Amino acid sequence: MTFAKGLGTGLFLATLCFLIAPKAKADEWNQKATLTFSEPFEVPGVGQHLLPAGTYVFKLMDSSSDRHTVQIFNQSETHVFTTILAIPDYRLTATNNMVVTFREAPAGTPQSLKAWFNPGRKMGYHFVYERPRAIELAKENNEAVLSTPVVLADAPVETLKSAPIEAVTPSGETVETAQVVEAPPAAPAPVLVASLPKTASRLPLIGLLGLLSLFAGFGLLGISKLKA
Repeated sequence: MTFAKGLGTGLFLATLCFLIAPKAKADEWNQKATLTFSEPFEVPGVGQHLLPAGTYVFKLMDSSSDRHTVQIFNQSETHVFTTILAIPDYRLTATNNMVVTFREAPAGTPQSLKAWFNPGRKMGYHFVYERPRAIELAKENNEAVLSTPVVLADAPVETLKSAPIEAVTPSGETVETAQVVEAPPAAPAPVLVASLPKTASRLPLIGLLGLLSLFAGFGLLGISKLKA
């Protein structure tokens, strides 16, 4: 499985080699995927920041409401190259193929990993870089880049779960992360069916029926006396 470089977009499409087995559902939470890259590429996170061409395993380490931790392993999953801080990113249309996006880079230099979307899923993972490198990438691509002030190379995994995340512009200005990632559409508000208050009681109706029955009884009694 190889990647084909997009024309001027930094977008790579891949045919995903999922290790799908009968117990795949048990591993679905970690989004495990095996990918082969035909060129070296830059990665953020804790660990080596430039990976050579080759086959790697991407896995979600854990998840919470607003961030994720992604690990990149060698093909045999015996070594972790990097642990990446990421936050959810939404796309309008899911695809049948794995989609990995990269940022454009100066000629002759590796492109930097940007986001990862699994087949059939609208929600993916947008990767976070250390602030100094994020500013450089923002200048190179003229776009805001997700960043953290935490020095990722020295940060334990537990630190990533609470590390502050922001977006930086080419000028170094801090902006909302919403300028970089797309939030999922808000769920439609539940439709409440209001019940009208009961304005009348059944007791008057029951009383009226009882009164009519009483009159009918007296009437029948009078008729029987007349016949007698």
